[in-house]
Amino acid sequence: MFTIRHRDKDSKARTGVLTTGHGSIPTPIFMPVGTAGTVKGILQRDLAEDIDAKIILGNTYHLYLRPGTDILEKSGGLHRFMNWSRPILTDSGGYQVFSLASNRKLTEEGVVFKSHIDGSKHVFTPENVVDIQRIIGADIMMVLDECAPFPCDRHYAEKSLALTHSWLDRAVVRYRATEPLWGYTQYLFPIVQGSTFDDLRRLSAEKVAAAGMAGNAIGGLSVGEPAEEMYRAIEVVNKILPDDKPRYLMGVGTPANILEAIERGIDMFDCVMPTRNGRNGMLFTSEGIINIKNRKWIDDFSPIDPSGPSPVSLNYSKAYLRHLIIAGEILGSQIASIHNLAFYMKLVSDAREKIEDGTFVKWKGRMVKKLSARA
Repeated sequence: MFTIRHRDKDSKARTGVLTTGHGSIPTPIFMPVGTAGTVKGILQRDLAEDIDAKIILGNTYHLYLRPGTDILEKSGGLHRFMNWSRPILTDSGGYQVFSLASNRKLTEEGVVFKSHIDGSKHVFTPENVVDIQRIIGADIMMVLDECAPFPCDRHYAEKSLALTHSWLDRAVVRYRATEPLWGYTQYLFPIVQGSTFDDLRRLSAEKVAAAGMAGNAIGGLSVGEPAEEMYRAIEVVNKILPDDKPRYLMGVGTPANILEAIERGIDMFDCVMPTRNGRNGMLFTSEGIINIKNRKWIDDFSPIDPSGPSPVSLNYSKAYLRHLIIAGEILGSQIASIHNLAFYMKLVSDAREKIEDGTFVKWKGRMVKKLSARA
C-alpha cells in the first residue's frame, strides 16, 4: 500500500507512493476537503485538471445526514454518486459531532447527537461508523474518536483518550469482520489523540501503532494551540508511529504548517483553509498572503500569481478578482478557491521535488518566511 521512495538526509521528510483502489498518490500530499460530496464551488473537472487533486476528503457525519446512506448505497457509493474516479478519504465524523451537533451525549457505547440540519436524533458508534464508511466507499476510512478541545485539563484529556482507545479496539474488530461493498480495498486509519500532554500522546501513539493498520493519523492538533506545541507533538508521536506507514496530520493547515510538518515526517494533510479563506478573499501566492479586498489591488492588472499554479492564476488579474469578490460574484469564490488549492498542490509537489534532489531543508526555510509574509 505504501512505498517510501526517498528520504531527506537533513530531516525526517520523505517521499512515497500510497496505492489505493482508485489510483496511486504521491506523498507528501494535500487533500482538498469535499465535506458533503463536493469541494465547495469547484467542478470535479477542475479538481482533476486545473488543481490536479490526487485524493479528496469527504465527511461521514455530513454524508450520513445528507444525502444519507440509502441514497449513497443505491448510487453505488460516493465515487459514482459524485462522478469522481480518484481516491477519497472520509473523516469519521467525530469532530463534526463534537463541534456541530447540539445536546450530544457521550457514552462508552458511542455518541448520541442531534442533527444540525433538523434536530433529529442519531447515534454514532465505532461499529456503525465503519459500516457507514463501507457504504460511502472511501478508499481510506477513519475510526470514531473524540477530539479533545483546547485547552483542556489533564483529567479530561485522560478520560477522552481512554474512550478513544476503547472505540479504536471496537472499530478494528468491525473493520476486520466486514468486507468492502464496491469491489476494492478500503483501509482503516486509527487516530492519535492526547491533547498537548506529551506522555498521553506517546501512550496513544503506542496504542495506534499496535493496531497494525495500513496507515495512521494524528488528530487533535491545529485546534487553537500554539504552532510550536503542534510541532512538538508531531515529533513526539512520529518517534513511535511506524516509519513504513503513511502518517496523516488531520486538519492542518497553513502553507508554513505543512512544510514544518513535512520536515518532521508527515505524509498527508487536509484543511478547509484554501477554499474557506479563498471565498473570503485571502489568497496564498508565491509573493505571500494577499487580502484581495484591499484597495491596493483595485487597478493591479498583473496575474493573480505569476508563478501560475493553475491557469486561473495567470489568466485573471488581481483587479478583476478583487472586483468579483467585492461584488459578491460566485465566480470570484470559484477563481480564488481554484487558485488556492492549486497553490497547495504545487507546494507539496515542489516539496517532493526538493526532498528528492536533497535541497528540502534550505528551500523550506526560505519558503516558510516568504509564504508567511503579507504581500
